[in-house]
Amino acid sequence: MPLVIVLGLMLLLVALFAGQPVLTQLRRARIRRRPFPAEWREILRRRVPYVRHMPADLQLQLKKHMQVFLAEKPFIGCAGLEVTEEMRVTIAAQACLLMLNRRLPSYFAELRQILVYPGAFLVDRVHTDGAGVLQDQRRALSGESWSQGQVILSWQDTLDGAAVIDDGQNVVIHEFAHQLDQENGHANGAPLLSGAKRYARWSQVMATEFARLQAQVDAGQPSLLSSYGATNPAEFFAVATEVFFEQPRQLATDSPALFQELSLFYRLNPLSW
Repeated sequence: MPLVIVLGLMLLLVALFAGQPVLTQLRRARIRRRPFPAEWREILRRRVPYVRHMPADLQLQLKKHMQVFLAEKPFIGCAGLEVTEEMRVTIAAQACLLMLNRRLPSYFAELRQILVYPGAFLVDRVHTDGAGVLQDQRRALSGESWSQGQVILSWQDTLDGAAVIDDGQNVVIHEFAHQLDQENGHANGAPLLSGAKRYARWSQVMATEFARLQAQVDAGQPSLLSSYGATNPAEFFAVATEVFFEQPRQLATDSPALFQELSLFYRLNPLSW
């Protein structure tokens, strides 16, 4: 049997087993075979210095994932912003870090569009104060992830997060971690895992580390993770993901169990880079 037919059958079986449409997988395979555009490579060099610190095989994976991501996900400019190729590539490179080493990556299956503002954007929220009184609040945000299939990003904050690769702060990684968390419903800090045992271990480690961060924040003590991670389990997961990618050595020293769980989930060990 010709090799191309054998490979096609193998892809068919894998896609059926994974519950993903076969035509989608075939289309994505074709996209990944395309040459990576030279202008995209130049954008990565200028805007996403993180990439050049990665092993060559992961850089190649990342570029292939970016090609699929950019072919599938529409970008919409807001507040008068015109979305450029530089914006699309810069955002895609950081988002696709979360797809590395996955056999059949979801490419954020629930995500329908990425909205990009020039800078921080204002949102109105209803907040309950300590007395239980509802209050309207207006906040300036650098990013937001919606379970309805949207990620909203500030372009300036996206640039700032990409430019400094070791400060543990990256708005794109943060918001796309929320998208992974939301693949099985509303964000709760427990993304899709491989089985009951993994959920049990994940819950134990995350609950322990979340409580530890809350105690540090309440006591006014310094912590590796941002105090924003103490808000709720969903924010803890997203904040921990930022630190896992940008400050892996510090995280492995400060919270080895947390580092191990994130390493298993993301199928990566940034300490080896």
